[in-house]
Amino acid sequence: MEGESTGARIGKKVKKFFRILIFLALLVFGGLYSFYYFATYDEGIRAGFVLRLSKKGMMFKTYEGQLNLQSFGSLKGTSPIAEVFDFSVEKSDTLVVRQLQEVALSGERVNLHYIKRYKTFPWRGDTKYFIKKVERMAKPANE
Repeated sequence: MEGESTGARIGKKVKKFFRILIFLALLVFGGLYSFYYFATYDEGIRAGFVLRLSKKGMMFKTYEGQLNLQSFGSLKGTSPIAEVFDFSVEKSDTLVVRQLQEVALSGERVNLHYIKRYKTFPWRGDTKYFIKKVERMAKPANE
């Protein structure tokens, strides 16, 4: 180090500082990405009738669907208010996709178990809600 000039020593320190800064930035970005990709914000169940299930997308094909929720007014004789719940299904959940296709065609009432994620990613789906399990409702005995 005796033969090095002051400018060369400062240059090495600046390079070391920027390498550490870039490493820390990558570490923070990787941590945030992992959190947003894998973390679950909410879990729950929604009941209703599957209106549609479609495979859509130009670059990334994802399964998207809609569930018709019917909330009934507290007054007798009022008409039900149709509410729609949009959801996605991960491509790897082939059993869930098949079950959703079956109930969409049969018109059965179902309970959909879902998780909600923090962010959407184009290769994963259009919504933050992902269906994990389809529970078919038992038909009433008088049908």
